[in-house]
Amino acid sequence: MTTTSGTTTDQMMTTPTTSGPTGTTDSARHRFTRVSVRTRLTVVIAVLTAAAMTGAGLLVYALESARIERQVTSQISQEIAEFRNLKRDPNTGEPFDDVARVLNVFLTRNVPDDDEMLVGYVRGEIPERTVNRYGQEVLDEPDYQAALSDLAGSGGTRVIDSPTFGETWVTLVPVTNAQGDGALVIVNFLRDEHEELNGTLRTYTLIALLSLGLITTIAAFQSGRLLAPLRTLEETAREITATDLSRRIPERGNDDITALTRTINGMLERLDGGFAAQRQFLDDAGHELKTPLTVVRGHLELLDGDDPDELAQTRDLLLDEVDRMSRLVGDLMLLAKSRRPDFLVLGEVELTSLTQSVLAKARALGDRDWQLDAMARGRAVLDEQRITQALLQLADNAVKHTDTGTVVAIGSAGDDDEVRLWVRDTGDGIPPEDRDAVVERFGRSHVRAGDDGFGLGLSIVSAIAEAHGGTVRITDAEPHGAHVEIALPVRTMTR
Repeated sequence: MTTTSGTTTDQMMTTPTTSGPTGTTDSARHRFTRVSVRTRLTVVIAVLTAAAMTGAGLLVYALESARIERQVTSQISQEIAEFRNLKRDPNTGEPFDDVARVLNVFLTRNVPDDDEMLVGYVRGEIPERTVNRYGQEVLDEPDYQAALSDLAGSGGTRVIDSPTFGETWVTLVPVTNAQGDGALVIVNFLRDEHEELNGTLRTYTLIALLSLGLITTIAAFQSGRLLAPLRTLEETAREITATDLSRRIPERGNDDITALTRTINGMLERLDGGFAAQRQFLDDAGHELKTPLTVVRGHLELLDGDDPDELAQTRDLLLDEVDRMSRLVGDLMLLAKSRRPDFLVLGEVELTSLTQSVLAKARALGDRDWQLDAMARGRAVLDEQRITQALLQLADNAVKHTDTGTVVAIGSAGDDDEVRLWVRDTGDGIPPEDRDAVVERFGRSHVRAGDDGFGLGLSIVSAIAEAHGGTVRITDAEPHGAHVEIALPVRTMTR
């Protein structure tokens, strides 16, 4: 018996290439980018669904075709086995010695299936055949006769594709004994099986197309609903300007897009706060610089160039104002740098040595009763110069708000939670209602006469503390005065 082999058709997808001037390529790319995400998602889902359904249909067709071939092969094998097991005449009980008698008994006793026909040949003549709906037409088919000629010598199976009967398998089993030779021909018609399979696939195709349309519709609706927050985000972003960052995107649901919306709202909140602080900073800086510039301009306009004494006085006054403006600009630059990553140069610092060093430097700020409250033990990771600058700024403030000979104390301490460095004085103190304002830029509480500061001292201290991840705390000292300390997180301290 010979076997048949099917052919496989490879489906190839070709990608169109773009040639020509650069402008043509850019134009095509621009048209593609104008396609909405919703449309692209819908198209991708539709294509993937269509590919999956097509692949499933082709797989089912291939599996069913293989099943039909296995079924026909099994049917042919069964008929051949039954024919070869027929060895004795049922009437006489003797072995068959006549080919015609063997074929006659087998054909009369065998009931073939609806899609099968059995034909017996003795010396090329047809002694008998089973009844089949195609009848003599099959035997007269040229393809059938050609298949018999090919198989006459050794037997086997040929598959013919008849325009009348469709796919037909012709199997020839040679028979030889003392009375002559012949052949049993088994004819199997696969048209009904293939028509049934094709009908099933047509039904599957119709259902698949309806399902594809439904899935595409649902995908378009659902993708539009899921992407609605992005459209709202686009509209909100279009309405946001550099002067108005107050708009926020509505937060709905609890998915990835909602998380993105929440993140963008937080970013807008930070930008709004940053821009507001920047505007306030510029307004305050402009206001503070306006006064010395007005003084300089006024004296220059009234200056009498012929009076040497007036020239000398004006020169000293202008230099003093320039020094004040330089100090102000330096403080502003320091505050601006405080948010930069390179603002701090961290290293391990011995807290005891740091406290003693700051106290020694602070003694030069004024004639006060300088004292040491406490000293922390251990080492901390911090910027020694910045922390020293902050503590000396606190000491300078304490000198400005105390009298000669009064106590100003410096100390440090550490525990399991934080490292604290402080300056304590016995001056006027800071009222509770002013403590939040004095750490802001240009924020001031009541000051003594002769204090020509700009209100940036405590804001610089606060900026240095925040750069270290810490905070500034202001409390009342005992028996009176201000206690200002810098609290740093415990992660910066090693024992």
